[in-house]
Amino acid sequence: MRALMSCEPGGPDTLRLLDVPEPVAGPGQLLIAVKACGVNYPDLLMIQDLYQVKTPRPFAPGAEIAGVVTALGEGVTDFRIGDRVAARIGTGGMAEAVAVDVARCAPIPDGMSFVDAAVMQFTFETALYALRNRAGLQPGETVLVLGAGGGVGIAAVQVARVMGARVIAAASSEEKLAFARDHGAADGVLYPASAPPNRKEVGERLKAALGKGADVVIDPVGGWLAETAIRCAADGGRYVVLGFTAGIPALPLNLPLLKNCDVLGVNWRTFSLTQPEALRANKAELERWYGQGLLSSGVTAHFPLEQGGIAIEGLAARHAVGKRVVVL
Repeated sequence: MRALMSCEPGGPDTLRLLDVPEPVAGPGQLLIAVKACGVNYPDLLMIQDLYQVKTPRPFAPGAEIAGVVTALGEGVTDFRIGDRVAARIGTGGMAEAVAVDVARCAPIPDGMSFVDAAVMQFTFETALYALRNRAGLQPGETVLVLGAGGGVGIAAVQVARVMGARVIAAASSEEKLAFARDHGAADGVLYPASAPPNRKEVGERLKAALGKGADVVIDPVGGWLAETAIRCAADGGRYVVLGFTAGIPALPLNLPLLKNCDVLGVNWRTFSLTQPEALRANKAELERWYGQGLLSSGVTAHFPLEQGGIAIEGLAARHAVGKRVVVL
């Protein structure tokens, strides 16, 4: 079978399309013919050896997939050959087939495409966990979403809106802001991709859009923007850390004191492994909202397997809008 493999640490240009042996479904596993694989920022970090979890090489990037069951491992009774399933796998998704533990798999709801099923796992489940379980978002609160035009950002915009919040999007291009508004943001604020000479001006624009301040800040960006954003928090606000596409910031700890706000970390991987019941409840809620037409996958670009590196490169360059997916 074909797989896009990382054989040495490096950027997307180091990935190689290889013929590798097809995996075999072991005990308690499904063999899945991959139809779609979501592309996420951790894919870039993993192939660079910068992610917190190191994967032995060679491996194929790709943490979320959807496809068709082609074989059952010993002891599997909950699935059948031919079932449509989605799975969270960490790595291995950019390949024609993958063997996955049953616990990581879920049936794809009727009416949901393979593409939507693949990409509505990592970002949407992260967004709901961040907003509901960590930040305790309440209807009527104001949410500031940084990086609102990206995969996690556009998921957070939609989830916060469905939960009854007023959403202010912040992004580095007018195209990304327009995309966020199309998906439910009430207003948008443009910020430069790199640190400006006068950060105070960006903060003033954010404060003007927010009004009394942000009850919740969703930050998958980090970098220079983190300090500017937390200064916009409302009294009792929650600043939620999801990632660092612009670099890991050094946050002055006097700001949480002065703003009387909380700083909350989000590690969805740990949540998914240690709180399976809460994970299932969140997943069911997302599927219900999707079925009601309240959520869009946000996919804007499709790539064949051989162009998976190009798909990841768009995240590295930070020019991607919405969600990217590899289709097979």
